[in-house]
Amino acid sequence: MGGVDDEEPALKRMKLSAKGLVGLANGSSSKEPVGGFSSDSMARLLPSEGDDQVVGSKGVIKRDEFVRIIAKALYSLGYRKSGARLEEESGIPLHSPGVNLFTQQVLDGNWDESVATLRKIGLTDDTIVRSASCLILEQKFFELLNGGKVMEALKTLREEITPLCRDSSRIRELSSCLVSPSPKQDIVKVRSRSKLLEELQKLLPPTVMIPEKRLEHLVEQALTLQREACPFHNSLDQMSLYSDHHCGKDLIPSRTVQILETHDDEVWFVQFSHNGKYLASASNDQTAIIWEVGVNGVCVKHRLSGHQKPISSVSWSPNDEELLTCGVEESIRRWDVSTGKCLQIYEKAGAGLVSCTWFPSGKHILSGLSDKSICMWELDGKEVESWKGQKSLKISDLDITADGEEIISICKPNTVLLFNKETKDERFIEERQTITSFSLSKDNKFLLVNLLNQEINLWNIEGNPKLIGKYKGHRRSRFIIRSCFGGLEQAFIASGSEDSQVYIWHRSSGEPIEALPGHSGAVNCVSWNPANPHMLASASDDRTIRIWGLNSLNKKYQHAHSNGIHYCNGGT
Repeated sequence: MGGVDDEEPALKRMKLSAKGLVGLANGSSSKEPVGGFSSDSMARLLPSEGDDQVVGSKGVIKRDEFVRIIAKALYSLGYRKSGARLEEESGIPLHSPGVNLFTQQVLDGNWDESVATLRKIGLTDDTIVRSASCLILEQKFFELLNGGKVMEALKTLREEITPLCRDSSRIRELSSCLVSPSPKQDIVKVRSRSKLLEELQKLLPPTVMIPEKRLEHLVEQALTLQREACPFHNSLDQMSLYSDHHCGKDLIPSRTVQILETHDDEVWFVQFSHNGKYLASASNDQTAIIWEVGVNGVCVKHRLSGHQKPISSVSWSPNDEELLTCGVEESIRRWDVSTGKCLQIYEKAGAGLVSCTWFPSGKHILSGLSDKSICMWELDGKEVESWKGQKSLKISDLDITADGEEIISICKPNTVLLFNKETKDERFIEERQTITSFSLSKDNKFLLVNLLNQEINLWNIEGNPKLIGKYKGHRRSRFIIRSCFGGLEQAFIASGSEDSQVYIWHRSSGEPIEALPGHSGAVNCVSWNPANPHMLASASDDRTIRIWGLNSLNKKYQHAHSNGIHYCNGGT
């Protein structure tokens, strides 16, 4: 429950003070009019009538744009008669006669005519006209080449494309197709005329040609904004279009559904496997436990013994078939998850190992050493490489990005090092307070940094690191307290606390959501199941691990006691 005396080894539980850390084109054509009427059946234009120009209660949606987007969606979904009927009944055409003509000319392969029409549809930007013309003429070039009309293709390149195209490298690439056309046949086949039309739509202003799937994009955007604004969104269920989206707190794991009591001393670390099927815990009792997550709860799979000192952390292999355990300034052990057998011990004379993690390939491991260096090992225990200097601390977290390039560690009391092992480039996150731990997001874009002053900072580590969020409310005065990302799309932040509670915040807003009581000692570490957004684990000085679930009894816990809490004291 308390701190560790100064003369004892530098444990993961080492006391922390304000002065710093003590330790730790296929050529196809279409004769069917597309996306609007042909010139002889254009919708008649009706005179506008004041308020009829807008729709919706806010008066911000232009009626003609709204109708055109709906018509575009109908055509895209294949409801061509309905789209045509909407144009006719509303009197609002999807596109102008010129655009409809241009579209049909492209699909019919009338290249010279389509280039001429392009200049008559209201485009004011000459750059757009040139770019679109180049795309059309390239299609003409490839179709001629594909049809064996090499001399005509050459003429098109010299007399039509070259004067328009300002990209000399593109001209050379097209010329190479004439010299050696066979390897380039795939280029011709890849882009059909309909694909060309899609590319042209991206170039032309939306007021001239409405983009594909514009209505779908707007709806998706609205749903995404509603989801992001919902502080409790934590469900894989599809959102409905019939009503505004809002989730309740019942989707946040906030109820103890199981208490694991197998450890004989303080539990310092917990971590779910990547597939969510296992949970590993590390304790001051010098053991680690692999727990199996099943439909009937969490039960012991293996108890791992062999360390001569307390175990500060664990790390799952990328395939979840092996586990690393790190003794405090002692050794790292690698275990087989299926059998519970120790496969390898990693040690280094004259230095204790203080942290560990896996390379994304699963073929090497990394360790932080008490001499402040970082070492890379092969699985058989052979040391491959070592980075010396101020790369790590006596008590330090360690991680590596998914591309295997950037190693992350705490190199100074208030500084996180992002070290590129290939280029040797270094980036730094410098805090004003002492750093106690950190956690890397699943997408490797963000880093959660726990500080001595009872704050958790969120950094965007893409490019130059940028502070983008802060979380407050938990308590930390003496020990290492760890936090984590979690929930659906890692939309939440959870943390332990010395006041025996688990704290949960909304990641984007920083607003506190829950403070979960239940433990009788400091909560040292939390882990959110990556495969189940409704399951959270917490490790405490009270020698227990609590599994948190939804307030409503989950089916997989229906076998539990009448109070809904299932106790596990080591039996399987």
